[in-house]
Amino acid sequence: MSKRLQNQTAIITGSSSGIGQAIAVELAREGANIVINYNRDREGAKETAKLIKELNNTESLIVQCNVANEKSVEKMFARTIKKFGTVDILVANSGIQQDAAFHEMTLKQWQAVIDVNLTGQFLCARAAIREFLRRGMRKDVSKALGKIICMSSVHDAIPWAGHVNYAASKGGVDMFMKSLAQEYGKDKIRVNSIAPGAIRTPINGEAWQTKRALRKLLKLIPYDRIGEPEDIGRTAVWLCSDESDYITGTSIYVDGAMTNYPGFIDNG
Repeated sequence: MSKRLQNQTAIITGSSSGIGQAIAVELAREGANIVINYNRDREGAKETAKLIKELNNTESLIVQCNVANEKSVEKMFARTIKKFGTVDILVANSGIQQDAAFHEMTLKQWQAVIDVNLTGQFLCARAAIREFLRRGMRKDVSKALGKIICMSSVHDAIPWAGHVNYAASKGGVDMFMKSLAQEYGKDKIRVNSIAPGAIRTPINGEAWQTKRALRKLLKLIPYDRIGEPEDIGRTAVWLCSDESDYITGTSIYVDGAMTNYPGFIDNG
């Protein structure tokens, strides 16, 4: 089995469960050393580390970090560089929801989501790009100086009533990613995003755990199945590998065609 990410180090924020955990495992499967980030769920982070250890491919490091806090992010990168020498890949995956009808949404709810989902990506991407530029090209491991994946959502394109803070944050992520790709393309830094649709994770369990809920959900998905975390993990591997070296400034929707106006399947 080829190790497309051999001798590279990846930080995956929010990798103690769900999509982040799947990305961590899939990147480790391809030979990358993994920095497992968590904010509160240390047990989940330890489970991710256990799954990586079972692969016998690579090393991992667990780091507690609040991605919305500048000092916390800087410490995470410093610990990573101390252990592994550098950072080659950042997957800015951390995200939260605090849902409310807009007229009832508090400033605290708005700010919390923007702080993690958007400011968190800014702080982590800035630290990663600074390290890429400091370290210089490592042609023996990658054609790119560094790779960043911003975790977005189908809701960077699909409006979502009752979730204005979340949708606004993901819309911001899309333009954030494209602007970084434009600014740092000359430096051979690749910046892309993955926009998941409905993925089978604990955070959205109420949408798929019963047959009735699943039937309702599948009406929104032309491909007629819910996504699995591994679908996102495998996409992340490809985006981090040299196989996608000419791809930057792009968002890949992993959504079973949810963004393709499923309401028009029967001619609208």
